[in-house]
Amino acid sequence: MTKAGFVGLAGRPNVGKSTLVNQVIGEKVVIVSDRPQTTRRAIRGIAMRAETQLVMVDLPGFQRPRDLLTERMQKRVERELSDSDAVLFVLNGEEGVGAGDRFIAELLKLSSKPVLIAVNKGDRLNRSRTMTSLLAAEELGLDAEIFPISAKTGDGVEPLVARLAELMPEGPFLFGVDDLSDQPLAIELAELIREQILRRTFQELPHAVEVVVEEIEEQREGLLRIRALAWVESESQKGILVGRGGKMVRSIGTAARAEIEKRVGSQVHLDLSVRVRRSWRTDEGLLDRLGID
Repeated sequence: MTKAGFVGLAGRPNVGKSTLVNQVIGEKVVIVSDRPQTTRRAIRGIAMRAETQLVMVDLPGFQRPRDLLTERMQKRVERELSDSDAVLFVLNGEEGVGAGDRFIAELLKLSSKPVLIAVNKGDRLNRSRTMTSLLAAEELGLDAEIFPISAKTGDGVEPLVARLAELMPEGPFLFGVDDLSDQPLAIELAELIREQILRRTFQELPHAVEVVVEEIEEQREGLLRIRALAWVESESQKGILVGRGGKMVRSIGTAARAEIEKRVGSQVHLDLSVRVRRSWRTDEGLLDRLGID
C-alpha cells in the first residue's frame, strides 16, 4: 500500500520553512537566506519515507500585500494551503508567538485540514525557553500536535515527518521516486543566483531584484554555458549590484557558479548581467512569465 499527499507549510516570513524543507528532502531544493520573503513561489520538495511520498510545499510567509508581487504571493499561499492534505504551521521558537502567528492560527481554525505545529530553532533555546515556546504554541488554540525541532540541525525533524506521513492519504505516488522537486531547471538555477544576491546585498535589494535564466547551452561534454539576467528597479540599485569596478557582480557570479555546479554535476560558465526594469513587481505579464501566479 502506497500513500502520497501534499503538506503545505504555513508561517510568518523567516521562520525557517525553507530550511525545514531542505532538511526533510535531504538535498537543497529551496534557497535560504535570513532575509524575509526569500521564497516567492510555491516550491514543492519531494521526500520518500518507506511507502509514503510527502510533497512538502514551501510557501512565502503570510504577509500584508504591498504590491502586485506580494498580492500574488499571498493568494498563492492561501490556494496551496487549501489544496494540501495537511498543514504544517512553523513557529520561530526564538522569537515566540506574535500577532502574525495568531492571525495565521485563526485562519487555520477555519480549515478542515489536519494541522501540526513545528516550533523551530530549538538549537538556539535552552530548556526553559523551549518550554515557554511550546506553551505559547499550545495557547494558540489549534487542535494540533506540537513538535519542538531544529530545521538547521535536524533535531526532532524525523518524528515530525513520521507523523506527517501517517496523515497522508492512500494512493499512487504523485512524482517519480527519484524526483526531488517539481521546479524547472531554469528556475532552480535562477533561484541559486538570487540566493547569492540576497546574501551579499543585505537590506538594499532583497525585494527589488529578480533573476531569469535566459539560456542553458551545453558547449561540450561536462561544460554548461548559462546566461542569466538580474533585474532591478533603478539605476542606483544596479550600481549596488554591479559594485565598484564590477566587484559585487563578479563575487555573486563566482559563488552562484559553485552552487550551480553542485546542482548540475558539471563545470559551468555563468554569464550574469544586470538590467534595470522599472516597476517590474507591478507588471502582470512579467509576473506571469516568471511563474509567480
